[in-house]
Amino acid sequence: MAVFALNAAIFLLGAAIVVATVLSAVKTFVLPRGAPVAISRIVFTTIRWVFNQVTPASRPYETRDRLMAMYTPIVLVSLPVVWLTLVGIGFAAMFWALGVRPLTEAIATSGASVSTVGFDRPRLFPAIILSFIEAALGLGLVALLISYLPTIYAAYSRRETVVGQLEPLAGTPPSPSVMLLQHHYILGLDRLDRVWTRWQEWFADVEESHTSIAALVFFRSPHPNRSWVTAAGCVLDTAAIDLACLDSPPSPEAQLCIRAGFVALRRIADFFRISYDPDPRPDAPISIRREEFDRLWEELKKEKVRLKKDREQAWRDYAGWRVNYDQVIRALSTLTMAPAAPWSSDRALPFRFTPLAQQAAEKE
Repeated sequence: MAVFALNAAIFLLGAAIVVATVLSAVKTFVLPRGAPVAISRIVFTTIRWVFNQVTPASRPYETRDRLMAMYTPIVLVSLPVVWLTLVGIGFAAMFWALGVRPLTEAIATSGASVSTVGFDRPRLFPAIILSFIEAALGLGLVALLISYLPTIYAAYSRRETVVGQLEPLAGTPPSPSVMLLQHHYILGLDRLDRVWTRWQEWFADVEESHTSIAALVFFRSPHPNRSWVTAAGCVLDTAAIDLACLDSPPSPEAQLCIRAGFVALRRIADFFRISYDPDPRPDAPISIRREEFDRLWEELKKEKVRLKKDREQAWRDYAGWRVNYDQVIRALSTLTMAPAAPWSSDRALPFRFTPLAQQAAEKE
């Protein structure tokens, strides 16, 4: 009786490992919403820790960027390896519980099944059925990643197309002052509404894709000095300056763009458990200093941009918009190791991943 109870417990433990691993894979790539996945999080944080050791701040940014470009591809390759290893361990426990002995034989049987090599197979009929199930799961987990790679790169391409289109308008790295002056000189400030409409769509797309497939957050831009985070910060700041400073009727499109932007960034921050004030006061402190704002004001004034008469009110209005995304844009800049850009990653907040021991203790 005791032997039966032990075998049953080991079988159930192995089955639990397999079920948890399969659910982890499904949540990571198939579930169309952000969901905490302990196994995937441990893989991400472990590999990120290794990359942090070889990319200290003392190294030139170009070197750090080149190394970090490999971070996400290595994670995506490592995930199926971890999944298959855990599935193999789980099925080895179940084979052993069904009478495949010794333990080395159970491990060999499980390895042959999950890899579909087939150099060894069990003799007992229940174990044979189990080996078929393991082989199907092994193929399915690898196929899952391969089938979702086109989806991942399609979302990445959509994101980077719009980020690349910002470069002629805002420079590299993107700057709110450059973006405003480019429109002032070339396009006309009245055409900014077209930009806000386009970026509303971009923020909605990024929120959906970057919370459903978190790996997209860490994919770096093709150009070392471009980043989706700094591009988002530039657009949000430019929209806030448009509303607060320019002598023109308030733009509903600019307001909606800011709203779409900070909602999207907060959703991504929620997924990575980045803390922020969800309902900040309009007069809460921000990272932009008043003298920085004054320099921007004088620069725009020098270039004959029509500004509002009350600079004090303009500063309060700008700060009231900025406070909604100030914390998250700085924290995401650190999380993604974004290149230096004015008013965003140049004042990034300290951020570190949750310790692995704590992550491992969390439930799926």
